[in-house]
Amino acid sequence: MMKAEKISEVSTNRLSIYLRCLNELAAEGERMVSSGSLESRFNLNSAQIRKDLANFGEFGVRGVGYYVKSLREHLITILGLDKEHRVCIIGAGRLGTALADYYGFKSSNFQVFALFDIDKTKIGKKVGKVKIFDIKSFAEIVKRDNIDVAVIAVPGEFAQNVLELVTRAGIKAVMNFAPVPLRVLDGVKLKTIDLTTSLESLSCFLAGSNGKYLKPISKNGRIY
Repeated sequence: MMKAEKISEVSTNRLSIYLRCLNELAAEGERMVSSGSLESRFNLNSAQIRKDLANFGEFGVRGVGYYVKSLREHLITILGLDKEHRVCIIGAGRLGTALADYYGFKSSNFQVFALFDIDKTKIGKKVGKVKIFDIKSFAEIVKRDNIDVAVIAVPGEFAQNVLELVTRAGIKAVMNFAPVPLRVLDGVKLKTIDLTTSLESLSCFLAGSNGKYLKPISKNGRIY
């Protein structure tokens, strides 16, 4: 039985990585794989693989490894990928329209059903097969199409209001691309993808590797 209270989000994120590896192995016709083979081929940690999988049950054969097909099916179920998830995107700007046309959605069980915007010149148009709706019809469209995942792709100053609109419509899974911290209600899962912070982290690394990062000088307990 899954010990849900002990499972960290970092662990479940790794399950997604393991599933991608298994998908590749299945496509190649592999029937069995060991944690050691996963480590050497995909640069993973075999001990961590065993520990993560043990949180959800006993899947392997001692001394042999894992059946690729069976383990893949288990991970799909654990990650909730055995059913379709209907996605809407709020913000039909460059980012929102790019996400709506993202090829990764087309090969997964996540399907974008609607785009929303306040710009009257965009409403009624389509991005691929996805129609842009007036944000005023948000709750109606969400209910009609049984949408269960929302993506926020609006400027930061509007993001909190959009999140509140999303939660009032009953959506409990939200991905946010606005570079601002948002207040979220209990029972709603919010994932923020902050591209600027990630790029700044890379910039910091480059500054350090080039010898440009200067450590603060401490004198008598003070930082200069």
